[in-house]
Amino acid sequence: MNGESGMVLTISKAARDAGGFLTIEGQLKNTGGTPYANTAPWRGNELNASGVSVAGVTLVDKVGKKRYYVLRDTEGRCLCTTGLNIIEASQTMPFFAQFPAPPASTTEVDFSLPTFATATVKLSG
Repeated sequence: MNGESGMVLTISKAARDAGGFLTIEGQLKNTGGTPYANTAPWRGNELNASGVSVAGVTLVDKVGKKRYYVLRDTEGRCLCTTGLNIIEASQTMPFFAQFPAPPASTTEVDFSLPTFATATVKLSG
């Protein structure tokens, strides 16, 4: 998925696990020529429990008509990538976000992270 100013998000895995979770993994890469510092929109409406993160990512099951938000721990921190203040030119950062798993009948969801184009992601597991 292409974001602003040369940011690219590549999803390498979208898999359910036995515990009823769905984990999305991949990487963020700054393909632009300058450091990227506009990471604040990625945290969505986060109340700073996770700091700068990708807590604003959502999944939409269009068939089931349901939106999924990133899971939180007991301290209110997201189960997702955190600490993304500045991504230097050519730097690659790991990406992950964990959600409640959609029903087994759901085979794909729309993945949305602020400042990136929405993409359809096929689910495994």
